[in-house]
Amino acid sequence: MNRKTIRHFFFYAHRSLGLVVGILLCIAGVTGSILVFWHEIDAAILTQRFGSLIPRDTPISFTTIQQSLEAFATSKNFYLDGIVPSDSPTQPYMAWLGDAKEYYWQAWVNQYTGEILGIREWETSWVGRIYDLHYKLSAGDIGTIIMGIVALLTVLIAITGVVLWPGWRKLIAGFRIKWHSHIRRRNFDVHKVAGIVAAIFLILIGFTGFAWNIPQAKVNDAIYALTFSPKPEPAALSTQPNQQPLPLDILVQKANAVFPNARITYLGLYSDEPLRVDLKQPGESSSNGRSRIQLNQYTGEILNVKNGLNPSTAEAIINQFGPVHYGTFGGMTTRIFYVLIGLLPVILLLTGFIMFWHRRKVKVHRPLST
Repeated sequence: MNRKTIRHFFFYAHRSLGLVVGILLCIAGVTGSILVFWHEIDAAILTQRFGSLIPRDTPISFTTIQQSLEAFATSKNFYLDGIVPSDSPTQPYMAWLGDAKEYYWQAWVNQYTGEILGIREWETSWVGRIYDLHYKLSAGDIGTIIMGIVALLTVLIAITGVVLWPGWRKLIAGFRIKWHSHIRRRNFDVHKVAGIVAAIFLILIGFTGFAWNIPQAKVNDAIYALTFSPKPEPAALSTQPNQQPLPLDILVQKANAVFPNARITYLGLYSDEPLRVDLKQPGESSSNGRSRIQLNQYTGEILNVKNGLNPSTAEAIINQFGPVHYGTFGGMTTRIFYVLIGLLPVILLLTGFIMFWHRRKVKVHRPLST
């Protein structure tokens, strides 16, 4: 194939994919823009609802908090799934509860008194609905697969757009918008500039979204294999009949002894899986840290230790999926930029459709040769 044929192939692939998945990509983009700052928005909403706590010298023990939450969960026919300690002394701890229908609930507990301040169902909360639409079109497992495919097609759309970008021939032409030219030219210029600005980010966001939504693709396994990194084996839990778990405080002390300067960010409480303790050590860039300890909650044995400051090559790559998808890798600047990136698919779809419409009109009205 000659260069012109290849360019025509990329052009039709770019246009066809864009028109087919454009609406779904816009949904993912707009909801993603909202989710960039959902933690801050939700924190403001919860402060309005619960107010700010009055800090005391130290919170009550994790065991007491666990007992308070388990008593509340039992009264609602829920089960306690995990505890998220607050990093602010004026904000309550949050806990994840589950019900028989496999819905999740959030409960907030005063870490100084053990009082349950309130609950909400995650799936019907404002952020839960937006997240569900972003992640799976509010369509369950089928929606998850659809959005995973859309994410992969987004990568292809962005790559073909980069190939077609006119700036490869003359750099300044690729970034120039002729605002006073004909509407068709102006529309094309907006499309090419918005597209090249968004391209690399859409490729990264699309690839990571595909890896998360379609685990059958085994992207993580491929990364471990290509980097020759040892893949950690899942920790197995062995128990005796009628064996009771140790108090949570004792287990937390064992975890703290491994990383004494770390802050606990999550406690995963499972009856048939090891206790999971997530921690953030000084020097870890992730907001919640990437260090993790798994313990046998019935014996106190440490089953697995993951040091967030010393990841394998594969773990270091996979650890970047979140930051490049959420836009947190560059702090507040990139988060604000990602809000704009999420809105660009709307501009790209509109300008792309207008270009398609004009081209179609020209073909329809072109006189037949005799």
